[in-house]
Amino acid sequence: MRKLYLLFFSIMMILLVASGCSTNEQTKKNKEQEQEASDKKVELIISAAASLQNPLNDIKTNFEKEYPYIKVVYNFGASGTLKQQISQGAPVDLFFSAAEDKYDQLVQEGLIEKEKGTDLVSNEILLVVPKDSNKEIKAFEDLTKATMISIGTPESVPAGQYAKETLENLNVWKAVEEKVVFAKDVRQVLTYVETGNVDAGIIYKTDALISHKVKIVATAKENTHSPIIYPVGVIKNSTHLEEAQLFYNYLQNRKSMGILRTYGFKGLN
Repeated sequence: MRKLYLLFFSIMMILLVASGCSTNEQTKKNKEQEQEASDKKVELIISAAASLQNPLNDIKTNFEKEYPYIKVVYNFGASGTLKQQISQGAPVDLFFSAAEDKYDQLVQEGLIEKEKGTDLVSNEILLVVPKDSNKEIKAFEDLTKATMISIGTPESVPAGQYAKETLENLNVWKAVEEKVVFAKDVRQVLTYVETGNVDAGIIYKTDALISHKVKIVATAKENTHSPIIYPVGVIKNSTHLEEAQLFYNYLQNRKSMGILRTYGFKGLN
């Protein structure tokens, strides 16, 4: 019996050692596979107008679930600033602009191929005031009553360009020019209004809809400013052309367009 017991004990020890080795080998193999998958993950850099932040973050979540090997990294800002960065060689795979002229400049510079881009959505320009405002500002013409107003810097922020055009066409610009506080992008204008640092601001409809701290008082008529078009395109020298094209196509599918519409953007097709 003692010999049988020792034999049984020896066999069990051999099996345990073998099992341990097998487990260690499998763990090592799994780690190597995870590292390999991580090494293969593509980082896609998208430069996009600040006003697109909310819908694009939702689209990113959906996209990365469908394509887990691609990590989407956004660079949000004023379209003019983003355009300048791309012209100067910033590593960007796709550009989603809030203005056609900034986008067209990149096409003219040969950094975006015309056939690899499209006009995707449009927007509207609104006049907003703080939620608890007691100033009698109910139209763009009433901005003469304001102490300070805010718009994006027209040279780099498309929303600021549209705002200035609107005020010029309504013959209000000269009367309010000295009261204007310029902002780096449309989101900063929104913040100025939300915090009461200015009496009014001119922003996109899509930005106004996400805030509970501002009140919409007027919408600019289409004939008072240039068309508000958002073009998007793949950067020609992208190091991930296949993945950039994949995301470009994904932006145009029904699900993504539905998200953009939910946030107030209007489709063009």
